[in-house]
Amino acid sequence: MSENNLIVQVYCDKIRSIHNVGSIFRTSEGFGFVEKIYLGGYTPTPEHPKMQKTALGAESVIDWETIKQPVRLIKKLKKEGFQIVALEKLKEDKLKKLKTKNQKLKNYNIYNFIPNAKVLFIVGNEVDGISDNILNEIDIMLEIPMNGKVKESLNVSVSFGIGLYSLIR
Repeated sequence: MSENNLIVQVYCDKIRSIHNVGSIFRTSEGFGFVEKIYLGGYTPTPEHPKMQKTALGAESVIDWETIKQPVRLIKKLKKEGFQIVALEKLKEDKLKKLKTKNQKLKNYNIYNFIPNAKVLFIVGNEVDGISDNILNEIDIMLEIPMNGKVKESLNVSVSFGIGLYSLIR
């Protein structure tokens, strides 16, 4: 899919680090096809004075909104034709439980996924990942394969950049 046909909105679920959020804004602006960023839970907003250190001005040109009820947002965007895509890696037992609750869920290696034209792209907390109530609503879970001996995941802003790139490759 060409980025010219792609509409992407982003939901940041309880991301703690202002620097990660600033980087997500900067990366979103750099790709040029992210329409809006939703910030949920205690995710810092661009109003925070330290945001400028990593966002480098992107926070002033990307549309954003604080969201108190992410499930309501997800249901609204589904009705508008958005595919709900989470970038997450779960342990096998948690994935099995999730698939029992959310029987329409498909999970993909990030390299094997082709998006629809409209995507809500979700990234989560640096330690705890995406909240369960949100995972219960997603259509697609993307996983970045990791081969390290110690680390099973990447920094959320690094993963976000890889995830956005995977949507247009």
